[in-house]
Amino acid sequence: MTRPADDLTTNTENARATAAAVELVEHVDADGQVLAVVSRAEMRQQSLRHRCTYIAVVDSAKRLVVHQRADWKDVYPGWWDVSFGGICGVGEKWDTAAARELEEEAGLEADLEYLGPGSYEGDDGAVFGRIYLARTDAEPSCPDGEVVATDRVPLDDLDHWLQGRSVCLDSIAVVLPLLNNS
Repeated sequence: MTRPADDLTTNTENARATAAAVELVEHVDADGQVLAVVSRAEMRQQSLRHRCTYIAVVDSAKRLVVHQRADWKDVYPGWWDVSFGGICGVGEKWDTAAARELEEEAGLEADLEYLGPGSYEGDDGAVFGRIYLARTDAEPSCPDGEVVATDRVPLDDLDHWLQGRSVCLDSIAVVLPLLNNS
């Protein structure tokens, strides 16, 4: 039997997923040039390339903040991720999008260091992205409900931590190579 609190949680998750589906995003080519503005749902259905930010958060003990995504997310639901971030809004500047995503998902404000570009193309989608590094010891508060758990993994133990977990493929592909060089 479903309890009222469970109904409220399910209704809130459904409302978040519905709002995300109608959000407008830029469909871009391999060089990041805008081809069209489409709904997020259309972008996902057709696996259209889009602009996305990735923010790796590392603390003073050289630990990476990792997080588990909510089950209602439209891609990689319930999976772990090695970076915060997300889709850029239409016409949104990269740095603005990265700062916004870090605050929305993690509840963190930090100086962002641009690490470089990153592209990803797989069965789960295509991304033209920019990767950032935030150095902070602040504890993530995860205010928007997109993140359900966080942990800190020593960078030296990251390869071991990745084994046996479902971790977002795009983040592994675009973030880790640049993070290892920083």
